Amino acid sequence: MSPNAPESPVPVDFWFDPVCPWTWLTSRWMLNVAEARPVAVSWHVMSLSVLNEHRTDDLPERIRVLMGQAWAPVRVLTAVERLHGREWLAPLYTALGTRYHVRQQPVNRRTLEAALRDTGLPAELADAGDTDLYDADLRASHSRGITLVGQDVGSPIIAVPGPDADGAPVAFFGPVVSPAPKGEDAVRLWDGVLAAASAPGFYEIKRTRTGGPDFS
Repeated sequence: MSPNAPESPVPVDFWFDPVCPWTWLTSRWMLNVAEARPVAVSWHVMSLSVLNEHRTDDLPERIRVLMGQAWAPVRVLTAVERLHGREWLAPLYTALGTRYHVRQQPVNRRTLEAALRDTGLPAELADAGDTDLYDADLRASHSRGITLVGQDVGSPIIAVPGPDADGAPVAFFGPVVSPAPKGEDAVRLWDGVLAAASAPGFYEIKRTRTGGPDFS
């Protein structure tokens, strides 16, 4: 290969639930990384409602309500992927996240319809949020992500090709960060997260959150 040949992009798989504000910040960080590094991000739907469906009694009332509301957005995203193609997931997620997190609009049908129109998709696709028609596809996508990291995590999940010869991916939950780093800060975090996640036997690094998500 010529020393001046462009570097092949690193495939990055990113699983997200659109109602999670921390996932939104991580996704915006991932987009900042993609502006500075040769990475090719593939977006996939996961569901916090699926993850928590058997532990509703353990959740605070506010979270139980949100988990009920959170079915519709992931069902609509799954329907859009099935009917129109995966390339529509990123723009629809951006439209939903902007409305849910930046504009603080409610997780309801009206917001779903508005986000679909923002994306150039038919607003009637919001009907998919009221049916389990695409739940098998939703659960399969969720399972592909969660199987890589285990059940005791949440959204988002990121996977990249691992360094080992067997091709096993390196996958991790997070990072949970606020606000979303930009420029060199974004790249520095990316390099650090990959270095930590690639270390054999590495499982967790964490500290107490001292504030809520910062969307500025």
